[in-house]
This record gives sequence, C-alpha cells and structure tokens, in this order.
Amino acid sequence: MSDLLAGPADAAAGLAVYGADAVDRSAPASARDALVTRGVPAALAAKDPTLWGPEAEATAKARLGWLDTHLRSRELLPQLAELTAELEDLDHVVLAGMGGSSLAPEVIARTLGRPLTVLDSTDPGQVRAALADPLERTVVVISSKSGSTVETDSHRRVYWQAFLDAGMTEAEAARHFVVVTDPGSPLAETAAEMGVVTIFADPEVGGRYSALTAFGLVPAALAGAEVTELLDEAEALSGSLGRDRDNPGLALGAALAAAATTGRDKVALVGDGTGIDGLGDWAEQLLAESTGKAGVGILPVVVESPRAPGTAGPDVLTVSYGGALTAGDVPGGGGSPDVAVNGPLGAHFLTWEYAIAIAGVVLGVDPFDQPNVTESKENTARILASAPPAETPSFVEGAVEVYAPAAAPGDLAGVLRWLLDGLGDDGYLAVLAYLDRQADAAVAGLRPLLAEAAGRPVTFGWGPRFLHSTGQYHKGGPQVGSFLQVTGAVTEDLPVPGRPYTFGELQAAQAAGDRQALAGRERPVLRLHLTERAAGVAQLLDAAGRTRT
Repeated sequence: MSDLLAGPADAAAGLAVYGADAVDRSAPASARDALVTRGVPAALAAKDPTLWGPEAEATAKARLGWLDTHLRSRELLPQLAELTAELEDLDHVVLAGMGGSSLAPEVIARTLGRPLTVLDSTDPGQVRAALADPLERTVVVISSKSGSTVETDSHRRVYWQAFLDAGMTEAEAARHFVVVTDPGSPLAETAAEMGVVTIFADPEVGGRYSALTAFGLVPAALAGAEVTELLDEAEALSGSLGRDRDNPGLALGAALAAAATTGRDKVALVGDGTGIDGLGDWAEQLLAESTGKAGVGILPVVVESPRAPGTAGPDVLTVSYGGALTAGDVPGGGGSPDVAVNGPLGAHFLTWEYAIAIAGVVLGVDPFDQPNVTESKENTARILASAPPAETPSFVEGAVEVYAPAAAPGDLAGVLRWLLDGLGDDGYLAVLAYLDRQADAAVAGLRPLLAEAAGRPVTFGWGPRFLHSTGQYHKGGPQVGSFLQVTGAVTEDLPVPGRPYTFGELQAAQAAGDRQALAGRERPVLRLHLTERAAGVAQLLDAAGRTRT
C-alpha cells in the first residue's frame, strides 16, 4: 500500500487530500493549528474580507464570490441549454480568452473529452490555423472579464472580418459569436453594438477564481460538456469549507503554506493519470498570480509525468492530482508525491481556490490582486506606438540567432549551460516561448531537458499566455529567476483588422515588452530567435541535450 494511502487523509464529497498533514507537521510549527486557532476556516467560509490584512480588505470584499458562485451559476443552466440547442449546427467551438478566461474551460473540455479550440495566442500561424476550420460551423466565444484584453479584442476583430469576407451579413456573422464578460465592461458595449449574445459572469469573482462562473461554463457547455455535474460536485464539497477537520481545502492550503515558509516554495504539479487532464495549467495561474508578489510566493512547476525531471529537490514540494481513486490506484501514478489530491473536477476547482486563499493568509499576501501584470502590457503598448528597438544578435548558429550578455559563451550549447550555471541554489529557470502552441509544440521538450541538466526547477510557458499567469510571479515574486525567451520568424503575417499592426508585430512587441520588464529587475534574460522554426527547435533540443554532459 502507498505510504500516502496508509496515512490520514482529509476527505469530503469524494475528494481526498493525502500527505498534507505530514508536510504540515514537518514544519517547526503547524500552519494548520495556527489557522484553526485563529478561526480562519470558518471565517473564510463566511467570506470574511479582513483575513489578509487591512490593505487587502477592499479587494477581498469584492472578490470572495467564488466561495458560493456554484450556487448562483445554476441560474445560467436554462440559458445554456437554450443556447446550445439554438447553436447545435455550430459544432466547432473556438474560445478566445486569456488566463482565467480560458484555462478552466480547457481543463473541463480535456477532462470530459469534448472538442474545444482554445485561442490564447497572438502567433499569426496559430490564429490562421484556427481560422482555417469551417467558418459556417464555427461559434466563437469571446471571453474577457475586463473587456479590454488586447489579445481577445484582436481575435474578435479577425473572426468578425473573416465571417464578413466569407459572404455573411453582419446579422449572420453575429450569430457565430457569444460574448462572456462582466456587466458594464467595454466588451459588453461592443457586444451590444455587434448584436451578439452576451452572457454576464459573476462580478464578485476574479478571473483566476472563475472556473465555475460563466467563464468556465459557457464554452464548456457549448462544447458539449455536462456542466451541471461540476456545480453538483462543488456544492457537495462546499459543506466542508468551514470545518477544522475533514476540510480538504484547509489541509492542502496549510501544507502549501507550511512548505513555502520552511524553504519548499516551489511546487511541482503532476497529473497521476486517473482522469483529470491538464489541471496543472489552471492551478499554475492560481498559485503564481495569487501568491507571487511583494517578493514572496509559491512557484508552480507543471511537469510532464510523475517521474519527469523537476519533481524533486530540497526546495520542491511535489503535488499530484487526479480523479477519484479506485482499487489499485496509487496517488502520483506510481511516483512519490509529497501530497496527492484526488476527486471529481468540480470539487478540485473549489478545493484549490480555497487552499490558495488559505496559503495567502499564512504568507501575508493578498491572493486576489495582481499588481505587476500590467507592466508588460504597458511596455507592449509603448513599443507598438513607436518603432521597435533595433537589436543585433551576439552570434548566429544555424537557424538560431542568440541575443546574450557579452560575458556569455559563443556557442548555443555553451550559452544554455552558462544560463543554467547561474541559477544558484534557490533559483529557477523559466522558458518563455513566443511561438505557435500547436505547430511548434516540440519546443516544450526543452523543459525536461534543461531541468535534468540544471538540477533546479524549470518552468515552461507559452507567450503571451503566461503573461496572464506566471508573469505576475516572475515580476512580483522572489527575484531569483532566470529567463530563456524563444521567439520565431513569421513567414506569413496576419493583419489585425482596424488596428495599425499585425498579429506578428503584436507578438513581437509583447515579447520585447516582457524582456524590458525582466531586464529592469536585472534578471538574466537570454533570447533565442528562430529564423526557421522547425530547424531552430530541433537545434535547441539538441543543444539542450548536450548541456547534460
């Protein structure tokens, strides 16, 4: 029997957290005991906005609706049933959204086996590929809480133009859109002008906590997912949130906080293969954006498998996730996680949200703001409004242009090794790929290769997607990161209708803006530009493999 299964577990509504008590008890003082003594579990369940200090109180007061949004979301069900019936001939569902507007529905669709095209990129190749699907069968969900997200606005513009170019009238094109946004947002006004269906999300829930609001449910329902079950699972779990025992959210949150405050502030997130697909990408944003600020935070490291490089280390806590366990299942899928979380997806969403709010209490950070997210956006806007800065590569090797500090070696494998050698005992490497998530998918293989070579945590993010996720941690969390940015040549660009720039120019400006934000913090940034993408990716993987020797 697994050691985790043999030990005590906090369980409720079919979801169990294994190993959390051992992690908490390994700290000099129990984080859980301190939270219980303060009455935090019951106070959080009652939506007490004072838990994170006076500076966070106003934000918390307007952002605690996730605790019971699963109840209010039931009001959407008749509207969703009517909408899916009305649009049943539109069986290709495209979700245009960033961060909290796309990560949860992608997990729902993957876990429940429903087809959903997630468009969270400004790469012109990826946008063009989405547009290539039959437009007459496409419905586009434009999803943005603020209503001003540049990526999502660009996607809306390009699809609207594509429908018109295909011969549709404006009224016919409008039928192919569904807008999800907050009441009163700029996007709501635009949707009214376009004449498209608008579904309002819960305004008392922040983006990364919005899995069980319209942001998660609308695209999933249109893709054919049975979203009522998710709400049922969350509602069954919600009864545990005020308890001091048999409260999975408390157990997980206390374990994360206890580990982070005793030197294990990197969390390897790994699926155990028991039915929950891709939750790590959603939890990554929740952890990074909620805790990575004021120089502290928990760094999420999404890994490929229980035995992948990066799941171990003196400052790493490994947490596996999966569906409800059955006979013969082992938490971690045969690996050795420190903590395992197993249960139905709807309960997962609520448990993790509660856990991160609990961890924020212990860490002393506001889990509901994101003070550093706008910096790269502002840099991007400034670059788009002026001529992009000219850059000269340090050297060129095959299909890769290398932009590195003068002290770096003059070969590709050597410069990667140089970057890894500078990580230090508490550092991490973030690989930031401004490429096509589908066509250039192989570049994600850099993460395990570099993690094995470094012996340190290595994360991987697709740009600009990660700017709405781990980007907050990079800039607001502990300043111990090093950054490998990978960009690629655009062979066939795509205009953004009604804007003076193309998708390729927007993508390049986003990459340059983020480099400026990181360089302004004097963090090591190495940029590799692929002049021919397929050949360049192959070169990078070969060079990364050679850094291990």
